Amino acid sequence: MTETPLDTPRVWVELTDPAEPAQRFRLDLTWLTSRWHCLFGEGRCPGIDADQPDAGCCTLGAHFTDADDVARVSAVVDQLGPDEWQLHGPGQDEGWCAEDGEAVTTRVVDGACVFLNRPGFPAGAGCALHQHAVATGVPPHTTKPDVCWQLPLKRDYRDVELPDGTSYLEISMGEFDRRGWGPGGHDLDWYCTGHPDAHTSPEPVYLSLRDELVELLGPQGYAELVSLCEDHLAAVAALRAAPGGRRLLELYVHPATRAAGY
Repeated sequence: MTETPLDTPRVWVELTDPAEPAQRFRLDLTWLTSRWHCLFGEGRCPGIDADQPDAGCCTLGAHFTDADDVARVSAVVDQLGPDEWQLHGPGQDEGWCAEDGEAVTTRVVDGACVFLNRPGFPAGAGCALHQHAVATGVPPHTTKPDVCWQLPLKRDYRDVELPDGTSYLEISMGEFDRRGWGPGGHDLDWYCTGHPDAHTSPEPVYLSLRDELVELLGPQGYAELVSLCEDHLAAVAALRAAPGGRRLLELYVHPATRAAGY
């Protein structure tokens, strides 16, 4: 199977943030009810760079969002030992941060992020920060850079001006597809969000990424999302069961999820 097209119809819903009336959520239900899941932990991810198939999407240094993001990860790095972090020596001696223009990133070593444990490492391959979270029983989004734990959720902000002179902050939650990586995203050798191979989860995204979505939307916002997603999936089920073979519009089900047989 091949990746599905980027420009496909979607069901977007808008609602006022129940915790903050001055802002509104804009939610991509087509994506959030999809069956996407990360293949890296299953050893089935081909990687975004064919020359680094074991690196998943970690071939690029993670760009930190702000000083708080750096500080949070730095506190976790201080807890990592060489038994957890393969590049502990180089990371401590030469630093684990780098600069990309005005941005701060994790350093790239031998073609991948300095925190990536390579195959053959006794503690197992994968992100040392993620593995530390699992080992200590905390959610991975509390130990990893923002961009890493949010992927492939894409949160955008927009100030909306209304005709009556009022305004509100719009917070969109959708799919971090190839375009989210910038112009270079189209050159990635493989990418998961539009590929049917990565749309075989027994749970939809709004459930499998619960911790991340609660962090991004807040508990009340997430509760509203769950209700909307349940209603959306119920509508899909009803349309599929309707007599006479009523056509199910493409926007109801993510094209990669549909191609995977869901």
